[in-house]
Amino acid sequence: MGRKAKIDKNMILEAAFELLDEGGIENVAIKSIAAKLNCSTQPISWHFGSMVELKKELFDYAGMKMFESLDKKMEGRAATEAFFISGIHYISIACDHPQVFRFLSVDNTEKTIGIKDEDKPSIFTGTFDEGAVKILSKQYNIPEQTIIQTVRDVVIYTHGLAVLMMFDNYKMPKEKACHMVYDMGVKLLKDIGISADYTFDSDTIANFC
Repeated sequence: MGRKAKIDKNMILEAAFELLDEGGIENVAIKSIAAKLNCSTQPISWHFGSMVELKKELFDYAGMKMFESLDKKMEGRAATEAFFISGIHYISIACDHPQVFRFLSVDNTEKTIGIKDEDKPSIFTGTFDEGAVKILSKQYNIPEQTIIQTVRDVVIYTHGLAVLMMFDNYKMPKEKACHMVYDMGVKLLKDIGISADYTFDSDTIANFC
């Protein structure tokens, strides 16, 4: 008989991610991961020690999986085009991976993975979409602080729209939501003197969704 493949940490995280994507964080358990990998629970316990630690690492792993392709999508794009691609990508995550989106961006992390709110910095202390801020500021010679406020407002709108879609069971088509994000972005950028020099038509949005 051949030797069984060694179960490494990445294999466990990928199996856990697939379970999360299929049925939500409630679907992720040591026994369900072991069943998916066709192994005992021992390798999972050995690598992570507990489900709390596994879920903490799954949180980072899921975020990486969802956003790892974004840089490639934005590569070589004009500043405003890259900015809108970022918003479309976020809406696509919410629509195509609703359970992952809920886990990363909606659920109370203290309940899902044991991270207390006081252990996390406020999301408003950082810069939203820092890469887009720097690109837009440099290309249009507008102070970063001005850009930061506009980017923040677009991010808040995009996230709020995605959450409402989730609670509405995604009755709104993804393409329509992407158009709404684009239209709001155009309005807010115009307020600070940036004209969107790129039009996202239906075909373009479909390519990035």
